[in-house]
Amino acid sequence: MAHAQTTTRKKLIADWQTLNRIFIRPEDDVARKALVKYMEQILFGLHDFLQRHVGITEEASLKVLADRFTDTRLSEQPEKRLADVISDLVNEIAPHAVNVASPYFIGHMTSAIPYFMVHLKTITAALNQNVVKAETSKVVSVVEKQVLAKIHRLIYQKNDAFYAEHVQSPYTALGGFTEDGTLANITALWVARNGLLPPKDGFTGCESEGVAAGFKAHGIERCVILVSRLGHYSLCKAAGVLGIGNRNVLAVDVDRHNRIDLNAVKKIMAAIEAEGGRTRILAMIGIAGTTETGTVDPLAELAAICARHQIHYHVDAAWGGPTLMSRKYRHLLNGIQNADSVTIDGHKQLYMPMGCGMVYFKSPYILERIAYHARYIARPGSVDLGIKSIAGSREANSLILGSALQIMGSQGYALLIEHGIETAQAFADEIRARALFELVSTPELNILTYRVCPPGFKQRLQTADTDLQKQLNAQLNEINRQIQVRQREAGNSFVSRTTLYPGNCLENPVVVLRAVIMNPMTNTQILNEILDEQQAIYRQMKTGS
Repeated sequence: MAHAQTTTRKKLIADWQTLNRIFIRPEDDVARKALVKYMEQILFGLHDFLQRHVGITEEASLKVLADRFTDTRLSEQPEKRLADVISDLVNEIAPHAVNVASPYFIGHMTSAIPYFMVHLKTITAALNQNVVKAETSKVVSVVEKQVLAKIHRLIYQKNDAFYAEHVQSPYTALGGFTEDGTLANITALWVARNGLLPPKDGFTGCESEGVAAGFKAHGIERCVILVSRLGHYSLCKAAGVLGIGNRNVLAVDVDRHNRIDLNAVKKIMAAIEAEGGRTRILAMIGIAGTTETGTVDPLAELAAICARHQIHYHVDAAWGGPTLMSRKYRHLLNGIQNADSVTIDGHKQLYMPMGCGMVYFKSPYILERIAYHARYIARPGSVDLGIKSIAGSREANSLILGSALQIMGSQGYALLIEHGIETAQAFADEIRARALFELVSTPELNILTYRVCPPGFKQRLQTADTDLQKQLNAQLNEINRQIQVRQREAGNSFVSRTTLYPGNCLENPVVVLRAVIMNPMTNTQILNEILDEQQAIYRQMKTGS
């Protein structure tokens, strides 16, 4: 019967009649009913839907999946109806995606999103506003400036008069939306670069004449960026894009708590000063929640150093920024209010859909350093937001974030943040209590690292010399790699892995398992099950099964 239906179905043809029909409404009543069925599942039962249709991921290798998608021919005529395409997405694609909504998925900074985010995303897509200019967004541009001001106030805590002056001012900007934290970091360092190499004595500035001309005009040979070893790789991208060179992102040693070592900072600065002005520091980066260990640098102390030496101070709070909404833990970010610029990712701990980064600036005038104009858009004197943005066309993410803030309130977000931090602390306690494991980094926010380290290894490491430590760590590294891979391939749960360098010793790498606790449905029982599974995998490896 099914075969007969497919063979007698009307052939699909691309003509104006068909195009008008599919452009403005479902093809027919049958298609409409199918679409409503799927959209009801996704809009009102997202988490149940994902649990039914997607595990952590189905057991199919990327090679097998890649072999299914090798047809490179573009069909001249339509191949499928919309309802059939959605059915395929649900039944063929979703099972082989990764269920980041699962409470057993604790390996990356991607998690479940509140169900209402799907509604907000749908409305934003339907409106299809382009926030590059007021002519394609109108009130959305106004909303964006308000939302930016709310988060700016969360960071910088300026007074009412300040925000009354700048919230809707066409002449100033408190920050901007970008597609992610990488572009936010690039924007902040772009502003810092232009501030380091400004116009002078016939030199019109590095934005127009280039970095080489800027170095020559200001009598320097290079500029550098200082950040801890745990800095995000987007900072190296920024240095490459901005013509500074990624070799000039100087990785500063960390202390035993995985925070930037202030003594190491001072030594590097002294060495730079001894060069007689040939090298300038473009920016100092403080991290509020490192990607690998979730630790927070001493933000206030870094701010004081930058203020004394007139260095642009940027805080990468892509991960930890929303902690400011928790009265209980916002003190962990003390000093962030003194930063010249701050990055926050909406699609991390603000639980937004993918594609939302933000950058904020203490000075509402500083974004003038990167202003661009065009004859047909973003003309001088206009209120177009694209004037001071690295991106051109942009989605109206501010509608999603602004609505989410209204739905959740800062206290709602605080509950999520506090759950993550406190559940991570409980997880750390459980790891300490199990003889097979070793806690490598104590959680400060809601990320921790640990490894499988059997008692025999622990005893030998305590008395081993440097060479034996390297040998033992090499064996443990392979054990932990295998455990992480096997657990991932089993598809029941997921933790990620990374490599740390205790004591800043690059010759003695340590592979660790990394857990990110941000899903509000992740609890200690689930975390215990994940550890149980890792113990079972280790026993299987040990017996050779």
